[in-house]
Amino acid sequence: MSDNCLFCKIINGTIPADIVYQDDTVLAFKDINPQAPVHILVIPKRHIATLDDLTEADRADIGHLMERLAHVARAAGVAEKGYRTIINTRAHGGQEVFHIHAHILGGKPIGPMVAR
Repeated sequence: MSDNCLFCKIINGTIPADIVYQDDTVLAFKDINPQAPVHILVIPKRHIATLDDLTEADRADIGHLMERLAHVARAAGVAEKGYRTIINTRAHGGQEVFHIHAHILGGKPIGPMVAR
């Protein structure tokens, strides 16, 4: 855990969140600024700042996160029609909270990705 990380504070309960799934390894909660009717973040409970910080030792946890991401999408009702998953990495990649997290966006057609 990182003392100054927003998502670590959600994990330890000092900041509230609308949690939709959790187990020993991952936590999923609704985004407070949704970009689609369904916008859920799935995060590892262990603090890892960015995708680039992953190591071989993280394989099991991140594999579990990806499998649970699909589970959460099914539970949210967006799997059948489709959804987008996004992992932003570092500032130029759009990462705002430096705790690795995957976005699930669904509930409406999501247009093509366009660079700004």
